[in-house]
Amino acid sequence: MTAYLLEHAFVDGRVQDTVRVEVEHGRITSVEVDADRTGVPLRGLTLPGFSNTHSHAFHRALRGRTQTDRGTFWTWREQMYAVAGRLDPDTYYELAKTTYAEMLATGFTSVGEFHYLHHQPDGTPYDDPNAMGNALLAAARDVGIRITLLDTLYLSSGFGAAPEGVQRRFSDGTAESWHERVSALSVPLGAEGVIGVAAHSVRAVPAEALKAFTPYVEDGVPIHAHLSEQVKENADCVAAHGVTPTRLLADHGVLGPMTSAVHATHLTGEDVRLLGEARAFASFCPTTERDLGDGIGPARPLQEAGAILTLGSDSHAIIDAFEEMRAVEMDERLATQARGHWTAAELLLAATADGHRSLGYADAGSIAVGQRADLVTIDLASPRTAGTGGDEHTAVFAAGPADVTHVIADGKVVFEGDHGQVGRDLADVIGRIWSA
Repeated sequence: MTAYLLEHAFVDGRVQDTVRVEVEHGRITSVEVDADRTGVPLRGLTLPGFSNTHSHAFHRALRGRTQTDRGTFWTWREQMYAVAGRLDPDTYYELAKTTYAEMLATGFTSVGEFHYLHHQPDGTPYDDPNAMGNALLAAARDVGIRITLLDTLYLSSGFGAAPEGVQRRFSDGTAESWHERVSALSVPLGAEGVIGVAAHSVRAVPAEALKAFTPYVEDGVPIHAHLSEQVKENADCVAAHGVTPTRLLADHGVLGPMTSAVHATHLTGEDVRLLGEARAFASFCPTTERDLGDGIGPARPLQEAGAILTLGSDSHAIIDAFEEMRAVEMDERLATQARGHWTAAELLLAATADGHRSLGYADAGSIAVGQRADLVTIDLASPRTAGTGGDEHTAVFAAGPADVTHVIADGKVVFEGDHGQVGRDLADVIGRIWSA
């Protein structure tokens, strides 16, 4: 058993002082507020671990390289494809490992990896058909982040058109072949993780193939799907099927309480109602959505309808759990010219317990007895946090990744303040990928 003495901690929806937490076998076994007993001191403000509900690890190699010209999501996608064509299982492992290390350093203790880079560049499976997915699982294990591998069905370049170019790496040819490959996946020994599934998008999964998700919905497996990220996707879906992407998923039984609609940016009122009635999750990725110029999604209307907000860093334009939280509120201020749509406590819930739950971890995301021991401590005397009050508002509206001093995931210390080493490792790996 290890005991920690938290100077300040977010417990039961508010910040409390001098909190003693006992941890045994990766679980919190005792939480004592106003404690007068000793423990390993964690000075600053300690929060539950964050959950990154939407990641494409290989996009990390694009940061800073896609800002040199004008364009849209579709022109950015061509640059993304250039990176996708360069990776093999070994380089994918190295890139994912350093990217996940960066996530840990900003306080993410679990990640939902939306994985569609499956095969060799010509579309031929590796000798191990899950070589790329297994590289991601191994990378997460080796740095100590919990992973939900969302193995993704991708069959079309757009509403029935055959995959072309690097897209051939994404496709298994049929939904049946995809299901067979996914069935062979397992979390490796020594790792903490879940195998989930994803539909890349309604443009990449023909309507008749959506039935492949029925058994996963029935079994309560995490299911994610890019949904209404761009206006063009909506218009093309209506032209092809006569309904919106959300209605298409609903009509084919894909929506459920373990379904995450990723982005959910351009929704009709009926779309919002359908997602709310399903009690689905809405995985917003504000820093990517603004980087790509996608738009501002209806976060509060979705929440009011019954959907549940979670947060992801998607393309990793930045990896910053704090910025993802505050961006939800700040974006809605810009869209409505009014303040105060989300409280700090609500945004922390989206980034922690609700996010973990969407990835299959109902036992993570709060500092409470029986929960996984995920603790993230931030410095309250940095240039960003000094004088801010040191409560949940500091965490959401002032702090940044550089303020994270200590991260514990499943009871193990996985980060202790050396942000410089994280950067050096990333520079080395990404430099080798681009120079190959």
